Amino acid sequence: MSGADLGKHLEGIPALFDRHEIAPYCTDWHGDRTTGALAVVRPGTTGEVARTMRACRELGLAMVPSGGRTGLVDGHLPDAPDRTVVIALERMNRIRALDADNFVAHVDAGCVLQTVKDAAAEQGLHFPLALGAQGSCQIGGNVATNAGGLNVLRHGMMRDLVLGLEVVLPDGTIWDGMSSLRKDNRGPALHHLFCGAEGAFGIVTGASLKLSPLPDRSVTALFALATLEDCVTFFRMARRNCSDLLSAFEFLPSDAFEVARIAMPDLPRAVDESHGAYALIEIASSGYVDPAALMEQLAEDAMAEGLVVDGALAASVAQSRELWLMREALNEGQARMGPHLRTDVSVPLSEVARFVNETTAALAAALPAARALAYGHLGDGNIHFNVHADPPHRAACLPAAKTIIMERVAAFGGSISAEHGIGRQKREALRTGASPEHHRTLLALKHALDPDGLMNPGCLL
Repeated sequence: MSGADLGKHLEGIPALFDRHEIAPYCTDWHGDRTTGALAVVRPGTTGEVARTMRACRELGLAMVPSGGRTGLVDGHLPDAPDRTVVIALERMNRIRALDADNFVAHVDAGCVLQTVKDAAAEQGLHFPLALGAQGSCQIGGNVATNAGGLNVLRHGMMRDLVLGLEVVLPDGTIWDGMSSLRKDNRGPALHHLFCGAEGAFGIVTGASLKLSPLPDRSVTALFALATLEDCVTFFRMARRNCSDLLSAFEFLPSDAFEVARIAMPDLPRAVDESHGAYALIEIASSGYVDPAALMEQLAEDAMAEGLVVDGALAASVAQSRELWLMREALNEGQARMGPHLRTDVSVPLSEVARFVNETTAALAAALPAARALAYGHLGDGNIHFNVHADPPHRAACLPAAKTIIMERVAAFGGSISAEHGIGRQKREALRTGASPEHHRTLLALKHALDPDGLMNPGCLL
């Protein structure tokens, strides 16, 4: 099969066949790995996606959907370049309708997340999904990976923010499940099948997204605590006293600031950075509630309890942004340190401190050349437990570190993937770690929806 043969079936639909033009679509976000593809097809409508998929099925070509390519588990990298077509949705970037009365946005899957957030904000509405990559990731990818991010504590995962989907199935059939309904009990919610499926069951081309009133006031603060155990106790206090106005609660170790400054050397030092743990939190509200007063009371109570030993409350939008940059710069800082082990795990909230402390100790004992960095979303039990090692030790350290971390996750009854998905990096861990019933059900769905096995083969399953 050649690109010319495929091109005859796709007349009028833009496509790339030059390997240099294809390369950016087949490279992971950190630049660690590049594969290839027979072609990259760039449809502009749902109909063109369907036509592309029918052609690929007729020709026996595998299909890999491509969004903003900010995923961290290689979900968009073809395994068989000579028989795979990448279907990139970047031209499908329309906001089809923004319905302020029903608090719903109907959008193309290729819309960039930040574009959707900005369009909603112009109407006094809020789409709460918040990711470090929101300036480039796309809604279709957010759905396919069931994205999480910073506001899961208050608003839930992407699955909780989707009211309906439009999906092109592997045979080229268009399933229109777009909806504005909050309540619809006509059997199982079929659109949930595609949230987190990573393109294994079909390609999402449109989404109906749940909006909420735009918070007109928010306050961010960075607190220092003596230990991670104190941080967990502080979270319980904040959750109880701030309830659903608490929109984010992140934890950081002291060395996170050093790593963040690799990417952004000018980050300000808002607090003493020598303490055992840090909590970066945000309270947001609209209407009559004053989040600043709530944050000040929370800080006062936590200091009275001996939990908080230092803190900085943002006094402006610019200062709030600076505090969040400390968290967001971590990914880029680690990328600049070179190839490393990236994990995305979850354990019960009550076990976060014990899990982090015991796993860090296990890594130090077994792998003295490794440097562990654990941080993440304390409010939902999601820990990014990453490991670095200098070049002479990487080949031995990183696989061994992964084994140690995954064994500890299993011992704590946790998950190997909290928000990044399975992709290609974790498929073997899913196969061996999930119950036989779990795996058998996934395979049954795959065979029912994609009997030819052409949808993103090698990803998830």
